[in-house]
Amino acid sequence: MVALSFAVLVGTAILTCLFMAWVLGANSNSPPFAPAIGANAISTMRAAFVIGLLAAAGALLQGGSISETIGADLIDGVAITPLAATAGLLTAATFMAIGIYTRYPIPAAFATTGAMVGVGLSLGGDPAMATYRRLGTFWLLVPFMSGGLAYATAVTLRRDDVPEAIGVPLLAGIVGAIVANVRLGVIPDPDADQGTLARFVSRQIGGGPELAAGIDVGTVLVTIGVGALAFAWIRRRVLASVEGGIRTFLLALGGIVAFSSGGSQVGLATGPLENLFRIELGLPGITLLAIGATGILAGAWMGAPRLLQATSREYAQLGLRRSIAALVPGFVIAQLAIALGIPISLNNIILSGVIGGGLAAGSAGVSRRKIGFTVTFWLLTLGSSIVVGYGLYRVLAIAIGG
Repeated sequence: MVALSFAVLVGTAILTCLFMAWVLGANSNSPPFAPAIGANAISTMRAAFVIGLLAAAGALLQGGSISETIGADLIDGVAITPLAATAGLLTAATFMAIGIYTRYPIPAAFATTGAMVGVGLSLGGDPAMATYRRLGTFWLLVPFMSGGLAYATAVTLRRDDVPEAIGVPLLAGIVGAIVANVRLGVIPDPDADQGTLARFVSRQIGGGPELAAGIDVGTVLVTIGVGALAFAWIRRRVLASVEGGIRTFLLALGGIVAFSSGGSQVGLATGPLENLFRIELGLPGITLLAIGATGILAGAWMGAPRLLQATSREYAQLGLRRSIAALVPGFVIAQLAIALGIPISLNNIILSGVIGGGLAAGSAGVSRRKIGFTVTFWLLTLGSSIVVGYGLYRVLAIAIGG
């Protein structure tokens, strides 16, 4: 009887994880292509299809660090049980489903973090104050970093004294150099769970002298080489057609951010089940990530178009250049968060970038009322999800006698 009850709890937790991942695919993985749709660089339905594939790939290849933070670092002194994981996931998914229905994107990181803190406290755990300070600091900086970088990039791209054939390809080169140092699960590394293209190629060619903090000459040379290739590719497209080249870069950038979003968001669905899968069931982490990736894929294909329309057309009417400016900080910040194991909201990052890029041409096209409502939703989400998560676990525990 105990085994049957445990099996039911595990099955329910997995279904809830899939539901949560579905909502993430529909909600939090949509913004990367919103600027491209707003600039008429891709259709809404095609963007939803591409987002699903890329976000699922990112979930499998980069999702481990965020999952561990959500599953183990938010509460001290207790392990998250299957019932607690179910309560937390139901709470977070419900908040984000409300966001999809109302067309006000709710930050997944806020909803999930709050929900898991709530159920952890309800289990009798202690607040992990050091983790909260680290997350809070990063979250507070995100709008300023994203909006500021987007604004500065958009202003630079609009300057008459910066030729199109130099400014846009140079930006592509910087993005390419960062991509060369993105950690991926399929790249082996003797010193880490995930390797980078730059370090892997560097090892194959001998590496060379170490410069600082484990970075050798070979890694630097590979990074520069990948950046140069990206520069040359986009420059050639821009020289053939300015608008065509910029459009190509915008779409490529949206794809990279969509991939990053999968890596940064899947842990919000799988993290609550880390203890169950790794400790109680003894399954490898990739099994749990695969479940999350499946849900994200389905959510992006089925639910993303509605939110894509909202984020692309209601926040700001961006051109191609400002759209690029909105995505660049999204990619940089998402990868930084993955490297640090910090759960983030892609809605927060991308929408801040969209606003910053829109303000580069003045306040026209930016809905102040929409921004105000969104910020209010964000603040309410974090506090209320803690309360709801706490209460829902208590109710479920009483109902099943656990």
